[in-house]
Amino acid sequence: MKYRTLLLFGAPGAGKGTQGKILGTIPNLFHFACGDAFRKLRVHDPLSKVFIEYSSRGELVPDEATIELWRNNIQACTMDGSFDPSRDTLVLDGIPRNVHQAEMLKDTLEVMAVLHLTCPDKSKVIERLQRRALRDNRLDDANLEVIRDRLETYEKETKPVLDFYGPKLVHSVDSLQSPIGVLRDILNVLARL
Repeated sequence: MKYRTLLLFGAPGAGKGTQGKILGTIPNLFHFACGDAFRKLRVHDPLSKVFIEYSSRGELVPDEATIELWRNNIQACTMDGSFDPSRDTLVLDGIPRNVHQAEMLKDTLEVMAVLHLTCPDKSKVIERLQRRALRDNRLDDANLEVIRDRLETYEKETKPVLDFYGPKLVHSVDSLQSPIGVLRDILNVLARL
């Protein structure tokens, strides 16, 4: 079975988490943020050590570990009834992070739309990430050098995923608007699907 899926896509700090949490409250939409799943791992979990090792440098966690974490979580959510693949559409945030992951998931995900949250002003993204570091105690957002590395990694490794899915599926949304304006634009896209 392929999962009906919406991808929230954009650079770190573009607002994927904010919009994902809101969308996840809408009936029949199930939000899953890969970064949140990594941060919730217990310290002694082998995947947790991998996450800390890579994220502290602003690098992406290796593909196999990321896909394993995602599959384990989706399976657990299906078993506990919080996600019903026959009824719900996945709203994914933070996965796939590169073209290889997109390839690994192509037989699992039926991508309906890629909601690309654009934020061309890097200084605004850096400001958002630094605020989030203070508010949420996010180590991966605290260091300016790590932030720059994360943004560079996004440009080199993650942004090509847009080409993988192609222009028919990609819908750009200006994330410099207020969160309500971003949500309005996302809902307009979803209403047309």
